[in-house]
Amino acid sequence: MSSNDKKPVVVIGGGIMGLSAAIWLLRSGRAVTLIDPGIARRPASFGNAGVLAACSVVPVTAPGLIAKIPMLLLDPNSPLFVRWSYLPKLAPWLVRYLKHANAADTARISKGLAQLTRDTYAQHKALAGGTPAERWLQSSGYFFAYRSRAAFEADAFAWQLRREAGFIWQEFEGAALRDVDPALGSKVGLGILVKDHGFVLSPGGYVADLREVAASLGASALAAEARAFRFEADGALQAVVTTDGEIETDAAVVATGAWSKMLTAQLGLNVPLESERGYHVMLYGASLKPRQPTSVISGKFVATPMADGVRCAGIVEFGGLDLPPHKPPIELMLRQVKDAFPALTFTHYDEWLGHRPAPSDSLPLIGEVPRHRGIFLAFGHHHVGLTTGPKTGRLLAALVNGETPELDMTPYTPARFAA
Repeated sequence: MSSNDKKPVVVIGGGIMGLSAAIWLLRSGRAVTLIDPGIARRPASFGNAGVLAACSVVPVTAPGLIAKIPMLLLDPNSPLFVRWSYLPKLAPWLVRYLKHANAADTARISKGLAQLTRDTYAQHKALAGGTPAERWLQSSGYFFAYRSRAAFEADAFAWQLRREAGFIWQEFEGAALRDVDPALGSKVGLGILVKDHGFVLSPGGYVADLREVAASLGASALAAEARAFRFEADGALQAVVTTDGEIETDAAVVATGAWSKMLTAQLGLNVPLESERGYHVMLYGASLKPRQPTSVISGKFVATPMADGVRCAGIVEFGGLDLPPHKPPIELMLRQVKDAFPALTFTHYDEWLGHRPAPSDSLPLIGEVPRHRGIFLAFGHHHVGLTTGPKTGRLLAALVNGETPELDMTPYTPARFAA
């Protein structure tokens, strides 16, 4: 059967993962139906730091994290927030998550992440090149702002993992630091510049253009929710059940981020997945911009120069999918922005709360579901969803088409969570 004779692949989720998979499938000759209830609203992948963070290969669960947690929770300037009413539900996931806070697991996870992140700019150019979406891509370095050399040296383990992943960097202090970026305030004492990165000038505009790219290639779109699957007697996929009826198909991609547990629970998987809630403020009318995406280590946020102003994104909050946004993280971020960039003024800002999909082992799920032929997963990318979306989509397209991907897929297998 030729690709043109096959039923459309149903891609569930319209963020960077779903759109990347859809575009690569369409380019391979497959028909695609895209299901996303957010089509009529602000799309998925709208809110993030916009960094194509090639060197983001270090999971949060680094050695020493457990010892730091009490201090982080008690410090009013800590970027970690827990909504205490949610703690009983969070606890089982948190126990599994913290078991990975050791050197061996961190190194293993880092290698799995590096396979997906290291060529991110090239992957985005391959996805968007020659289309209207390409206008949003900007090559750059990635700058890390530390209060002092001692603070940098305290992160030695993380930088060793980056070195092992093939990254090199330059260090700047004193006058040389101000030459690299005059926007930085005096409380930044050391800067680390890692070259060969990039960023997106408007994540919302980029995703909207990618949706148009998919449509121009023939994708059909349905503003609905996927609720269930229907299978043949042998377990092969027969249809996706949505709030707008059934869609017959023999292949589906689940790319629904932090909302994926409802669907995967029906597939014999028990995925320990939580929302690591992240906030951003978009500063309009900014008087100055950092010269490249800048990770302010003391404040655990990233400041990115974007088309409409400066996007500052970060914070870690555990509170699930349903609790409303919380003011203290936004207030903290604004204080930290002022601390790092004291000369920065702005006319007004927007706030955003997003949900990073965080598996307990900090590695995404990419691949076919065991026991149910024809269902493929693409979620759980934690802090590097935008970074890794195009490559994940390319890998998924290869798997759906029965091809062998170009890298070792073992770290991402959904089978690791088979019930």
